[in-house]
Amino acid sequence: MIEAVIFDMDGVIVDTEQVWDDVRQQLVADWGGRDSEGAQRAMMGMSSGEWSRYMHDELGLPQSPDEINREVVRRMLERYRAELPLIDGAVDAVRRLARTFPLAVASSSNRPLIDAVLATARITDCFTATVSSEEVTRGKPSPDVYLEVARRLGVAPEHCAAIEDSGAGIRAAHAAGMRVLAYPNPHYPPTPEALALADAVLGSMGELDLDAQVPG
Repeated sequence: MIEAVIFDMDGVIVDTEQVWDDVRQQLVADWGGRDSEGAQRAMMGMSSGEWSRYMHDELGLPQSPDEINREVVRRMLERYRAELPLIDGAVDAVRRLARTFPLAVASSSNRPLIDAVLATARITDCFTATVSSEEVTRGKPSPDVYLEVARRLGVAPEHCAAIEDSGAGIRAAHAAGMRVLAYPNPHYPPTPEALALADAVLGSMGELDLDAQVPG
């Protein structure tokens, strides 16, 4: 039986994977790093410590990972203040499910970005717990962020449903022992192998119906 629902944020509540891509690509150009076609896909799911180290080591940014992390977050917040690209149906789905289940967020985004998105969308009070991958040892596809959010909720992972858009996120939630609903990211779609781990695949966030999609 499902007792709690856990949302990823980027690609599930907000359509921001390409915003991350734009911000990091522009920073690489501004700071004299090396462009790499596969960099964004490689960084999807990484914690802030992991992707900032990747940008330093693999993309050649001379600044420290801490400096890289701070500047990316600053630029992301600037973009969010200009426009928050909410995914159609996501806020309604959150509010609807919050009437029945405790909800949580398990995101690779930094803590300031999680807080900014939920506050701007006016759904902060819908969530019992929020965890950033920067607050655990390993980012997705490791299950750490999902296991930590289940611990904070006080719900066994096998009684949680997770909603994810990326291959790394689907693998993370599956590895944690959760039921997984995939909302495939149109910009960086999960591989068929990752998608096969999901219990259900959503065509839109408006289709989210736990009773039908993860019964029992």
